[in-house]
Amino acid sequence: MRHNKGLFFGLVIAILSLTAQLEAQNNTSYWQQHVDYSMDVKVDVEKYQYSGTQKLVYTNNSPDELDRVYYHLFFNAFQPGSEMDMRLQNIADPDGRMMANGKSRIASLSPEEIGYLRVTSLTQDNQAVSFVEEGTILVVELNKPIPAGGKTTFEMTFNGQIPLQIRRSGRNSSEGVALSMSQWYPKLAEYDFEGWHADPYIAREFHGVWGDFDVKLTLDKKYVVGGTGYLQNPEEIGHGYETPGTTIKKTKGKTLTWHFKAPMVHDFMWAADPDYLHDTLKVENGPMLHFLYKNDKEIIENWKKLQPKTAEAMQFFNKNIGDYPYEQYSVIQGGDGGMEYAMSTLITGGRNFGSLVGVMVHELAHSWFQHVLASNESKHEWMDEGFTSFISSLCMDQIMDQKKENPFASSYQGYYNLVASGKEQPQTTHSDRYELNFAYGVAAYSKGAIFLSQLGYIIGQDKLMETLRKYYQDFKFKHPTPNDIKRTAEKVSGMELDWYLTDWTQTTNTIDYGIKTVEAEGQKTKVSLERIGLMPMPLDILVLYNDGTQETFYAPLRMMYGEKENPYPHLKRTVLQDWPWAYSNYEFILEKELTNIKAIVLDPSQLMADINEENNVWQAQE
Repeated sequence: MRHNKGLFFGLVIAILSLTAQLEAQNNTSYWQQHVDYSMDVKVDVEKYQYSGTQKLVYTNNSPDELDRVYYHLFFNAFQPGSEMDMRLQNIADPDGRMMANGKSRIASLSPEEIGYLRVTSLTQDNQAVSFVEEGTILVVELNKPIPAGGKTTFEMTFNGQIPLQIRRSGRNSSEGVALSMSQWYPKLAEYDFEGWHADPYIAREFHGVWGDFDVKLTLDKKYVVGGTGYLQNPEEIGHGYETPGTTIKKTKGKTLTWHFKAPMVHDFMWAADPDYLHDTLKVENGPMLHFLYKNDKEIIENWKKLQPKTAEAMQFFNKNIGDYPYEQYSVIQGGDGGMEYAMSTLITGGRNFGSLVGVMVHELAHSWFQHVLASNESKHEWMDEGFTSFISSLCMDQIMDQKKENPFASSYQGYYNLVASGKEQPQTTHSDRYELNFAYGVAAYSKGAIFLSQLGYIIGQDKLMETLRKYYQDFKFKHPTPNDIKRTAEKVSGMELDWYLTDWTQTTNTIDYGIKTVEAEGQKTKVSLERIGLMPMPLDILVLYNDGTQETFYAPLRMMYGEKENPYPHLKRTVLQDWPWAYSNYEFILEKELTNIKAIVLDPSQLMADINEENNVWQAQE
C-alpha cells in the first residue's frame, strides 16, 4: 500500500495560500538585553590582519544586577590545541571540511595561518576593567555593577588575524574567495532568563544580543565588500552600490572605507574579494537583493539564473511566514558550504544549479528562523535548522516545480536511520554535546523538520501554517523558546500539546502503532490496534473496500483534549472514542463484513513518524 502515501499530501501545499489575522501576544514579563555597537576597523589584506576600536553601549533590561560580562572571541578557535581542534580530533565522525589526510586541519596551522582575536584594552564608562582571555571567551570583571534597567558603555581596542578558511569564516577559501568574515569581532555574550550563555566556540551554533551596528571597514580599494547592513556611502564606494547615473567620488590613496549600519540584528558578517561581480535585483514589494560572486566563467550562468529564484523564494517566505523586515538581502559566495547571517548568507558557488538554489533557499529561510525569530540555537538547534528545513522543503517543491509526494521524505528517512543506529540523543542535548555529528545533524535538521510536519498531522495543515504566521508575528525580534511554538500551536488549534513537545524533544521515545488483528464479528468487522512505542499520537485510519469506496476513521489522543478537522473532506470520516495513552490496545467496529474490506492503512499521509511501517497496513488475503 506504499502507493497511498501521497494520496492526500497535496493538502500541505494547497493551504499555503491561506492567510490569518494575527494577534500579538502580550508578553508583559518578557525582557531582553540590547547592544549598540560602533566599530572602526582597518584591514591589511596582504598580512590578513586587522585592528579596530569598538564602542558598545549595553542596556541591562534584566531584573538582575550584573557584575561580570563575557565576550566571544571566535577566531581563537582556529589554533592548534584549541577546544575546536581537540573536539575535531576526538569525535568519531569529524567534519570532512575540517580534515586533511585524516587529520585536523587546525592542528597543522602555522603561526601565520592561525586565527586569533585579542582585546588589547577595555574600559567601562572610561575606567579600565580587568579581563582575562580563556580560549574563545573573554571574561570581564566590572568595576561597578550594571544595575537592573541601567546602561553602561564599553570601549575597547582589538586586533585579529584571519585564519585559513577551515570552517565558515577565514581567508582564501577552496573557491578562491579572499575574505569570509563571520564571527570576526569581539561579540558580547547573551544574558537572558537562564543567565549567561558564554559557550566556547567548538564547532556549532550561536546566540547573540539584539542591537544596532555601525561599522566602518577600511581596506584595499580593489576589494568589493558585501554582507550585513545598509551601505551609508555608496557614492564613495561605487562597485555597483551607487545610484545609477550618479558620479563616483574619487578618493585618494590605496584604501576605501565602507560604512555600514544594521538596525535590530544580532550579528554582523562581511565578505570581500577583488574579483567579485555584483548584481542587484529588486523584489516586488520587497527588499533589494545583492549577489556577489567570483568572476569565474564556470559559475556565472548559474549565478545569473539564481537571482529570480531568490526573489521567488523571498516572496514564498513572506507569504507563508511573514514579511521580511529589512530593506536588503545579500547572497555572497564564500565560506565552506552555506551559513546564514543577518541580512545575508555565505554560500559556496561552484555547484550545479539545483544545489545552488537549494542552499540559497535554506539559508534565506534562516532569515526568518534565526535572524528574526532568534532562538538560542546552541541549546535548541532544532528550532533553527529544523524549522528552516521544513519551510525550505516546501519552498523548493514550489519554486523548482518538484511535485514531490512528500517534500519531507528525506527528513523522515534520516530520522528512521538515526533511530535504527541506536545513537539518538534527545533534542534537548546542547548542540556541542552530541556524541556524533551524524546524531546532531539528524536531530537538528531532520527531526526538527518533522516536529512541524508532524504537528500539521496532529492539528491540521491549515492550523500549522496559521501557527507559523502567528509565531512569527508574536515573537519576531525576540528570543523564542520551545514552549513558545508549542503555546502558539495550542492557541491556534485549541488543543493541549505539552505531551508532544515533551516526548518529541525531551526524550528518545519513538512512535510505533500497529494493526494487531482484523476479525469478523457477525456482519461487522472488529479492528484491533496496538501502541508499541512509548510516544502517543492520534491516529488517522483509511479503510479501502472491494467496491472501490474509501472512508476514514479518526482516533483522537485523549490527552490533547481536542480533535482536528477532517483532513480528507471528500471522504466520510467517523470520529472514534479517544484513545488514552495508558491503554496499549484499542478496538473499533466497522459496519461492514470482513469480506468487503480490501485494506486498512494507518496514517495514509505518512506524516506521523512511525518507525515501523510494516505493521501499519493490513491487506485482505487473495
